[in-house]
Amino acid sequence: MSAGNGSVADYRDSFGKAVTKNVLVVAIGLSLNSVSVCLMYTFCKHQIFYLSPRYILFFHLVVNDMIQVSVTVVLFVLSYAVYSIAVGLCCPFILMAIITSENTPLNLACMAAECYVAVCLPLQHARLCTVRRTLLLVGAIWAISLVSAFPDLLVTLATEPTHFFSGKIFCLRRRVFSSPVLARKRDLTYAVYLVLVWSVLFFLYFRILFTARSASKEAKKARSTIVLHGVQVLLCMTTYAAPLVKDALLRAFPENSSDTLFACYVVVQILPRAISPIIYGVRDKCFRKYLKNQLVCGRKPQ
Repeated sequence: MSAGNGSVADYRDSFGKAVTKNVLVVAIGLSLNSVSVCLMYTFCKHQIFYLSPRYILFFHLVVNDMIQVSVTVVLFVLSYAVYSIAVGLCCPFILMAIITSENTPLNLACMAAECYVAVCLPLQHARLCTVRRTLLLVGAIWAISLVSAFPDLLVTLATEPTHFFSGKIFCLRRRVFSSPVLARKRDLTYAVYLVLVWSVLFFLYFRILFTARSASKEAKKARSTIVLHGVQVLLCMTTYAAPLVKDALLRAFPENSSDTLFACYVVVQILPRAISPIIYGVRDKCFRKYLKNQLVCGRKPQ
């Protein structure tokens, strides 16, 4: 179930297909969260990480993605198990899915900015990128997403009758927060996120490309990291285009609507969360060293 529109609409699968999809989604969700727990454990076990702004932002991204995956998997299973749930229960799930989905591109932009400072302004890095400022930045990310998401709840409380909140509903954002004003606000928010985050990534990438002319190994790695951030943001931003893509696919393949929505759910909600462990759990030499030793023999690397 996506933050915006969900993965399961009013199309019912056969029992066998429903079981297969739910087992697959739960297995993927548990696998991703198991990797996230392993990364979080490695981070918390070694002081070198939680004194570094880069790894603090990474830790926040992993925690945020873990929450997002957990919420969407629960909603996916509920949509098959009970189909409709109480609006009062649905609202917190939808709000958390929206907030964590909007946190991700903001966090990636901040990570790209830290990468730029480290490569292009190395003498200023210790002064500009402190632990305190990083924690304030994480707080600001949550504040921005909260300010973006909570008007949906406030407008719904003000416009919907009381009995709406005591009833049951298929738990989708467009059904809980159904006001046309909120739909326009959502589209505007997505457009602003898309333009701002991509502008930041393009600017930082080309600044690193032209500033670090020495073509050092660190500069090349920084450019590659920002490119991967860009790919990750692109996948995250598919959430914003998902409604249009889904409508187009449903019109083109009405007989496979359930499978189409399931595929959109996997691509939009699951795939972007699988990239973070690759970027920092595998590509980052320092983190990989500690993670490997933690997994193999539970000791710190020398």
